[in-house]
Amino acid sequence: MARILLVDDERDVVTLVKFMLEKDGHTVIPAYDGAEALAKAGLEPRDETAVIPDLVILDVMMPVMDGYTVCARLQEDARTKAVPVIVLTAKGAVKDQFNPDCRVTEHLEKPFDPKMLREIVAKLLEKR
Repeated sequence: MARILLVDDERDVVTLVKFMLEKDGHTVIPAYDGAEALAKAGLEPRDETAVIPDLVILDVMMPVMDGYTVCARLQEDARTKAVPVIVLTAKGAVKDQFNPDCRVTEHLEKPFDPKMLREIVAKLLEKR
């Protein structure tokens, strides 16, 4: 199945989403802030051997580095610029605040419907 980078500073959200997506057969790589996410994606520090995720689920408001910055950095790298991003945040209507070049393909507000998230993930991964 797919390799999904899950970035959120709320550990309960990470635990729930990781459980759901692993139940669907995906590999979920958790990161609890933006800097950790970029390290796990092999961008900062640079790691050419890192496996690029098929999908990123990204919170916006996080310590160390916010979701806007993470999305911009993903977009700047040739290896990750085509990776779709789902924004999962408590901050409403943020999709329009991302750089238009970022691949924010979906936006869900917390609290979110787990079934809807699973459907969106399946739909996006079907396209790859």
